[in-house]
Amino acid sequence: MDSVTQFVLGAAVSAVFLGPKIGPRKAVILGGLLGTVPDLDTFLPATDPVEAFVSHRGATHSLLMQVIVTPLFAEPLVRLFSALRDPRIKTYLAVYLIFATHALVDAMTVYGTQLLWPFGVEPVGVGSIFIIDPIYTLPLLALTVWALFKGQWTPRFGTWLRRALVVSSAYMLMTIPVQQIMKDRGAKIFADRGIMPERILAIPTPFNIAYWKVLAIDGGRYITLYLPVFGNDEETTAYVYSRRMDLIGCLADDLVYQKLAAFSDGFYTLSEADGRVVMSDLRMGLTPSYVFRFEIADVTSDGAKPLTLSVRLPTIRGLVGDLEWLQAGLLQSPTTRPAEAAAQIALGDLRPSETRLASASCTVG
Repeated sequence: MDSVTQFVLGAAVSAVFLGPKIGPRKAVILGGLLGTVPDLDTFLPATDPVEAFVSHRGATHSLLMQVIVTPLFAEPLVRLFSALRDPRIKTYLAVYLIFATHALVDAMTVYGTQLLWPFGVEPVGVGSIFIIDPIYTLPLLALTVWALFKGQWTPRFGTWLRRALVVSSAYMLMTIPVQQIMKDRGAKIFADRGIMPERILAIPTPFNIAYWKVLAIDGGRYITLYLPVFGNDEETTAYVYSRRMDLIGCLADDLVYQKLAAFSDGFYTLSEADGRVVMSDLRMGLTPSYVFRFEIADVTSDGAKPLTLSVRLPTIRGLVGDLEWLQAGLLQSPTTRPAEAAAQIALGDLRPSETRLASASCTVG
C-alpha cells in the first residue's frame, strides 16, 4: 500500500495499544513512523533494476523476521517512556503488530509480499485492492489527525478509533469475495465464447473496487476486460493484444527474462521500442502505462540480444481521457478507454486463439 496508508495504519495500531499509556498524540507519531520502517528496503542496494524490483518486500516484510527485530525497536520505547515499563509485553506486541499489519496489507495488493522469507520467497499477492484506496485509508487518516490534537486519552476517542479499524479492516476483507466474483464473471465471459485462458486475474482499477480489470493470458495474446461490479456482459469492454511471443526464443535462457516472468506469475508482455525489447508486468498499471517496464534486450538482425544491464523505463502518466473513462466506470456506465481504442473488440467478435504459443525459434517479427 502507499506510504500514507502505512503511516496511518501503524498510527492506529499504536494508538490502540499505547495510546492509553502515553497519550494519542505520541502514540500515533511513534506508530506512524514505525509503520514506514519495512519499506526502508527500497533504499537497499541492488545489482540491477530488475533485482530491485523482484527483491522489494522481502526480509523487511517477513512476519518471521519481524519477530526477531521487534525487540530492537520496542525496548528503546520501554526505556524512553516510563509509562511503558510495566506493560512491556504489550509494547512489544504493539511494535510487532505495526510491522505485521504493514506486511499483511501489502500482501493484499497484486505486487506481492514475501511473508515467510527466508523459508518461503514466493510473494503472496492477493491483488484484491489497489495500492491506493481512499475508502480504506480515510477512516484511519481521520483518527490519526484527531489524535494529533489530543494530548490525553479519552474513552470517546478509543471508541471511534476501534470503529475506524473495524470499518477499514472489514472493507479490506470484503475486497476478497468481490475479487472472486469478478474473476468468475470474467471466466464465464471467456468460457461462453470458447476461450480457455492459461491464466486469469481480476484486479481493481485505480482507487476503487467498483470497476474491475480482468486479465487473461491466452497463448500469444492477452485479453483485458473492464467490468463494473453492478453491470452485465453488455456493459463490459474488451481489448486484445499480442504478447510478441516470437521474441521468447531469443530470451528463454536469459536470467533477467526468467526473473520477470516468474515474478509476474506469467502476466507479462513483450514489445519493441526504439530498437529494444521491452518486458512489462501486466498486473500493475493500464495499457500502455504499466508501472514496471524494463528494456531487457537489443533488437538486431540476428534476433533479440539480452542486455548486460536491464533498464527500467519511466511510468507513462496522465493519458488523455483516463479520468473521464474511470469516472464512467465508477458510475457503472463503462466507455471505451481512449488509450486502448485501437485494440478494442466487441464481445461478439471475441473468439478462441488460433495458435497457443509462437515458435521457440529466435526471431523478431
